[in-house]
Amino acid sequence: MSCLSRVRVQIMGVARHVVCAMSGGVDSSVAALLLKKRGYHVTGVFMKNWDSLDERGVCTSERDCDDAYKVCRVLDMPFHQVSYVKEYWHEVFSNLLREYQKGRTPNPDIICNKHIKFKHFYQYAVSSLGADAMATGHYARTSLEDEEVFQQTHTPAPRPLFRDRLEIRNPVRLYQGADRLKDQTFFLSQISQDALRQTIFPLAGLTKDFVKKIAAEAGFHHVLKKKESMGICFIGERHFEDFILEYLEPKPGHFVSIEDGKIMGKHKGWFTFTLGQRARIGGQKDPWFVVDKDITTGEIFVGPTTNHPALLRDTVQTNRFHWITEEPPAELIRTQMMDCHFRFLHQMPLCPCTVTLNLDGSVWITAKRPLRALTPGQFAVLYKGDECLGSGKIVRLGPSEHTLQKRHLQLSRNPKNSEQSSESDS
Repeated sequence: MSCLSRVRVQIMGVARHVVCAMSGGVDSSVAALLLKKRGYHVTGVFMKNWDSLDERGVCTSERDCDDAYKVCRVLDMPFHQVSYVKEYWHEVFSNLLREYQKGRTPNPDIICNKHIKFKHFYQYAVSSLGADAMATGHYARTSLEDEEVFQQTHTPAPRPLFRDRLEIRNPVRLYQGADRLKDQTFFLSQISQDALRQTIFPLAGLTKDFVKKIAAEAGFHHVLKKKESMGICFIGERHFEDFILEYLEPKPGHFVSIEDGKIMGKHKGWFTFTLGQRARIGGQKDPWFVVDKDITTGEIFVGPTTNHPALLRDTVQTNRFHWITEEPPAELIRTQMMDCHFRFLHQMPLCPCTVTLNLDGSVWITAKRPLRALTPGQFAVLYKGDECLGSGKIVRLGPSEHTLQKRHLQLSRNPKNSEQSSESDS
């Protein structure tokens, strides 16, 4: 039996209109194909969000747009282009630059999904094109069956002061896709409940290998040949230091050993490095790794081992947490604490943790074991079983193992100070 014949086909009495985000890649191409096979009226839309050439002088967005158009032509689908270059600059890229200047390491893919794909594009699909639903090629699923998506009503902005009680009691939930290696709920962890309510993920139950087989049977060879996109969302792969220095003024400073304070070399700016990254220091034969940054002095602190204690910590605080269902889990509201799992990098294994809810909506996350290179600016994404609960940006780090070891050593050398400190605390 062919791959295509094994895909469920839904023929509706009245064809529902679905707008599918087309990137020119294999995933969105197969997503559009599956929607057509289910009997929907599908419109393909390509988003242009960046307006320059890559490092080889190639305009990748034009090539991707051509590839998306070819798929739509094969599938006999209407095709549109829409530009969000201005919105991407103001809401994603400018935010990225500000975060780097603050010494943080942002995640533009999560921000791009929140502001571009699942806000501007979603509104365009529903309001301008009159879609009943939108679709993307993400490997994720929701608590709604496809037909239930069409029963959701779009609530236009501005929102009323209070939400409908039924809407709060029955939120749409976001779950991991069948292909756990490709699961992309991490990147969807900041999207709104409204957008999720009217989104279909056709690849929810498929693996990447199966998607490639479907693409091959459909004759989408031009998209199968393309590499997976791995660079900054909609910008592509770049030499990071050269790229970021096109937009931020160099801020030269020193690499300083966390061990003894010795100056090890010079750098062009703290924003060109992130925690855990290998610092290529001129004249140093052995590898050194970034363990901390001080943006007031411009110093980047480095350690001599990849798992240096200064890179290991178990606690972070986020900003106000974004819950996919708009409300924290009942268990967390009731007790202010909850056990679950989290990750702060897309493909890192899920780590058991305890979450503490603060009055301002932020959360403290305490991992069951110290983790390497927890980084301000990254997003801590929470999971309960298969469900992605949402995410919050890491804004504060707990003490590192290196700091705790130094404190312990100081206390052991000065027990009297320790006793006096304990008496004053009591």
